[in-house]
Amino acid sequence: MNILVTGASGLIGSALLPYLLNKGHSVIKLEREKSPVSGLFWDPGNNIIELRNNKSFDAVIHLAGENVGDGRWTKKKKERIVSSRINGTSLISETIARLDPKPKIMLSASGIGFYGDQGNRIITENDSAGKGFLSDVCLKWEAATKPAKEAGIRVVYLRIAPVLSLKGGIIKKLLPVFKLGCGASMGPGTQYLSWIVMSDLMDAVDFILHNNTIEGPVNLCTPNPVTNFQFAKTLGRVVSRPVIFNLPSTVLKTIFGEMAKEELLFSTRAVPDRLINSNFEFTFPEVEKGLRNILKIP
Repeated sequence: MNILVTGASGLIGSALLPYLLNKGHSVIKLEREKSPVSGLFWDPGNNIIELRNNKSFDAVIHLAGENVGDGRWTKKKKERIVSSRINGTSLISETIARLDPKPKIMLSASGIGFYGDQGNRIITENDSAGKGFLSDVCLKWEAATKPAKEAGIRVVYLRIAPVLSLKGGIIKKLLPVFKLGCGASMGPGTQYLSWIVMSDLMDAVDFILHNNTIEGPVNLCTPNPVTNFQFAKTLGRVVSRPVIFNLPSTVLKTIFGEMAKEELLFSTRAVPDRLINSNFEFTFPEVEKGLRNILKIP
């Protein structure tokens, strides 16, 4: 396939590009600096996009957006989170809807935060949006793909769970602390964490690209979410360090503000029903096996 990718420099995008190339796809990055070679350029903040040189694409994978886990959610940070997702998605959707020929598929990033705080209840793609800042963002983010969908493009919302990778995300932040023996569970510890190993995420994206029956929301998480306490204990066991501490909710909220509530304390027990029902197989469905693989610890 000839695939156009936005957000190629992010945690997922930087892993996805070499993966797709290795699978034999042709990959073109839509970047914010003009390239005389590709003729491609976009500036979603100013509603500018250029797709020149008669490029045609079989698929578009849209990953661009402000990092929600980087820093406190100040008013300006929240504005950047919203605008980077809604404006960028609207721009790319409207643009590819006018192309001739049009791409056959658009994979648009969303997040497991769509569901909000759901306690112990098992969540599938059939569940509605929850309440909270991230739920509202994800709902509008997905809605911004409407022009592509109305143009007959197969649109898939990738509701991505926290990704386990040494290069970023929760593992990069937690690993140094856990290796020092200072690892801790957070808040009550009973809140569920949906997660996925980067390699399984890559395989799932390629699987979706080739499976024409999959459209709409897809939970990109393993079938086995764990509680925060279970995750902390497992990571401690994998790095051979005890986990005896707990960071109370009040401390987390003091340090991280509103972000702590939704990113660390909300409970989302999501499962990937659509992938399972489509016979996708996870290589690392269990958290200990996944952690040992990315940390290269037998």
